[in-house]
Amino acid sequence: MHYRILTCLLAVLALIGHASGLHAQGLSIDITNGNPSALPIAVVPFAFEGGGLPPETDVADVIRADLARSGKFHTLTKSNIVEFPAREADVKFATWRLLKQDYLVIGRIGDGGDGGLRVEFELFDVAKQQRMAGVAISGQRSQMRDVAHQIADLIYEKILGVRGAFWTRIAYVTAVGVSPKIQYQLMVADSDGYNPQVVVRSGESLMSPAWSPDGRKLAYVSFENGNSAVYIQDLTTGQRQLISSQRGINSGPSFSPDGSKLALTLSFGGNPDIYVIDLASRARTQLTRHFAIDTEAVWAPDGRSVFFTSDRSGKPQLYQVSASGGDAARVTFQGAYNARATVCCDGKSIAMVQGSGNVYRIAVFDRATGQYSQISPGNQDESPSFAPNGSMVLYAAAEGARGVLYAVSSDGRVRQRLVLADGDVREPAWGPYRQR
Repeated sequence: MHYRILTCLLAVLALIGHASGLHAQGLSIDITNGNPSALPIAVVPFAFEGGGLPPETDVADVIRADLARSGKFHTLTKSNIVEFPAREADVKFATWRLLKQDYLVIGRIGDGGDGGLRVEFELFDVAKQQRMAGVAISGQRSQMRDVAHQIADLIYEKILGVRGAFWTRIAYVTAVGVSPKIQYQLMVADSDGYNPQVVVRSGESLMSPAWSPDGRKLAYVSFENGNSAVYIQDLTTGQRQLISSQRGINSGPSFSPDGSKLALTLSFGGNPDIYVIDLASRARTQLTRHFAIDTEAVWAPDGRSVFFTSDRSGKPQLYQVSASGGDAARVTFQGAYNARATVCCDGKSIAMVQGSGNVYRIAVFDRATGQYSQISPGNQDESPSFAPNGSMVLYAAAEGARGVLYAVSSDGRVRQRLVLADGDVREPAWGPYRQR
């Protein structure tokens, strides 16, 4: 639960009604601006050499879109591709030099056994006329988007030296309808908004989805028993566990890096404080003890400490406390409002909501230099969430009366807009790497 919401909703009564017949809407993506220094790359349509019909998913199109939305690559448009090599022997490097391409991706799709398909791709450095990579990935026809995302990840890593995060998932909350009949859904989708799946349906607000480090579970906040409560939902089995429904506030869940604990905000002691619950034993440890509001806990990547938002200095700022409790140290000092932290995978950068007056934007704090850089241009931006490789930040924004999501490069140069056709989308959380 966000600091601004928490200060207003210290007691909320709600009753969940599981809605029927709700449609799982996908997110549409528009790249709103680009990076002039992006690397030119051509992704040639893959040749189909299997039996029967080609797969419904155009693998090369998905790869091309992934690389383009990363902001690191400028992809040659399909209409400007004049040759269609499928193997290294077919490549004429002079053509791609003439088209001013730094890199070239080609591939072919054949039968893979068990009714599946085998996708082979090759990556070339055009200037050096060298093959940089060549990998084959197999999957069922229904898994071709997954295969394409994995290929894009490999290309990204081979060229940039950083693991790609295209084959990941995002969680978010949608709100459709008009009060008092708004229907909420906790959703999971691919990082590009495709393949949306409903995790939870509710007649009342759902908040603060948080991924387990293995990507198999989501923690979230609901209000189904007349008070906020924290649940963990298993995405594979559909089973869920009630983790906390103490009197007062139960909010802001965050999994520890090893998945064994959950940090959250509880107020049953009188004031909202940060606690840690051991998920195996259900033992509860209180980390903060202060008369101020302490909320929005998030773990450091090494699991040794927790960052949180507190107004103990008069205005909301970020603090850090040991995972075993003790005195908290203030982390942010620039600006009157810094809240809702998300920590980069290397622990060196923290993205947050930075407020001034009634304007709230996403800023990234470089802990080494002490510098802040605002990476969002809106007036009501919130809920930042780093991609697992730290290359982008997902956040929610208000556009008029509706909520949309943006994914912005960590340097703020490239943004992409993810919007729901009907209704609001909010509370984003970028999931961890997936394992093949």
